[in-house]
Amino acid sequence: MRIVVQRVTEANVLINNDEKRSIDEGLVVLLGIEEADSNEDIEWLSGKIVNLRIFDDEEGIMNLSLKQIDGEILLVSQFTLQASTKKGNRPSYIKAAKPSISIPLYESMIGQLEKELGKKIVTGTFGADMKVSLCNNGPVTILIDSKNKE
Repeated sequence: MRIVVQRVTEANVLINNDEKRSIDEGLVVLLGIEEADSNEDIEWLSGKIVNLRIFDDEEGIMNLSLKQIDGEILLVSQFTLQASTKKGNRPSYIKAAKPSISIPLYESMIGQLEKELGKKIVTGTFGADMKVSLCNNGPVTILIDSKNKE
């Protein structure tokens, strides 16, 4: 699994040009699932997401986690995070998991994040046309790959 985590002051997702879902201070998490992913990846990543110390403390130092600030999460599925750009100029998405694999894992990620955070999270709709708007605070943007734990 690959994720892009963005620290935000606010964010929203417009789903199929109709339904808008939003959060205030917290994290936008873009999630790309590949065929080889499992619940082990979900558990590791969800722990990272809610415990990353990337929010400012009273001295302006990035020292607090999402849990500590009682922040929110907007989770959006994004198969393009599995793009391979090694050959040519047209990305290949061959590593991206098919819906029969990725939908259950996406739903498991939602459940695990809610469990770890102790409250509901906001999500996009899997496979829908979505437009994400956000105010990246910092900016702080972090890439995490569960297969390359750096």
